[in-house]
Amino acid sequence: MESMHAVAITGPLPVSDPECFVDIDLPIPEPGPHDLLVEVQAVSINPIDIKLRKGAGTLSHPRVLGFDAASIVRAVGSEVSDFRIGDQVWHSGNRDRPGTYSQFTLVDSRIVSKRPPSLSIAEAASLPLTGLTAWQALIDHIRLGTPTKRSDKAFLMIGGAGGVGSAAIQLARAITRGPVVATSSRPESAQWCQDMGATGIIDHREPLAPQMQELGIAGFDGVLSAYTPPASTLADVIAPFGHLVMIDGTDSFDLMAFKLKSLTVTSESMFSRPQFATPDIAEQGRALASIADLVERGQIRPTMTRHIEGLTAQHVREATEAVESGAMIGKVVITV
Repeated sequence: MESMHAVAITGPLPVSDPECFVDIDLPIPEPGPHDLLVEVQAVSINPIDIKLRKGAGTLSHPRVLGFDAASIVRAVGSEVSDFRIGDQVWHSGNRDRPGTYSQFTLVDSRIVSKRPPSLSIAEAASLPLTGLTAWQALIDHIRLGTPTKRSDKAFLMIGGAGGVGSAAIQLARAITRGPVVATSSRPESAQWCQDMGATGIIDHREPLAPQMQELGIAGFDGVLSAYTPPASTLADVIAPFGHLVMIDGTDSFDLMAFKLKSLTVTSESMFSRPQFATPDIAEQGRALASIADLVERGQIRPTMTRHIEGLTAQHVREATEAVESGAMIGKVVITV
């Protein structure tokens, strides 16, 4: 059986440990009925990789992480009809399967789309996970608008300079004519949010409501939060019948603070459709295709701010260290 190079974890080591990631050889997998076998050309690092690293992988069962990728299709499963060998694709996978820190990987064809031809390989790898998270939050949950039917709703992105924030600001501008506001705490992150298209910036270290009022906004119809403030703080800035989507997860959230305005809250995971094989799993592939269309129309641009050449354990460790620092603006991408 042919083998491939991969970068894996064999235990929950800190990123400062040189053995945090290891270079290994694995068999090239065989695609199932709905799968694509893809040759990975570039990957980007996400916070979910950091969370999963802390509780997975052993010496006898190394785990390959990684979700985002720009790839080329090398084989297709028996039930696949939408893709052919040689197609250039982008995707973000399933947390229950081996990931993209490898020369080849399997991905369900229903969560894949052709990648935007205007982007480089590295640029394309920066967008799938964050773009899909933003799409599901803003379009599926908040119902802020659509690319073909824009609204006038007001949107707030808490934590605008990260990967999801960067994608969400741009998507929001494409689907609403209303104010698109982002929070930041540093001048460089504030500038980045403005470059992504934010119409206003507020400091999340200070009370949010007075800053919102200074921008002339009565309340936000939708809020996407990369790190969630107390419910009472959010209730002050969300308009009646508004919606909060949080992606960080929290073990304490006072829903009673949301009762007076009849506010709703969703804990969003981009992996829900593939992980549970939902009947609408193909919506993920269609959303990626729509994001690719927005890229080609110039409404969404790649969010890569750092590029590393060569998929090695050392390079994955360096990239992970940058993301784990918490000061990362945009995305770091590794080309294979």
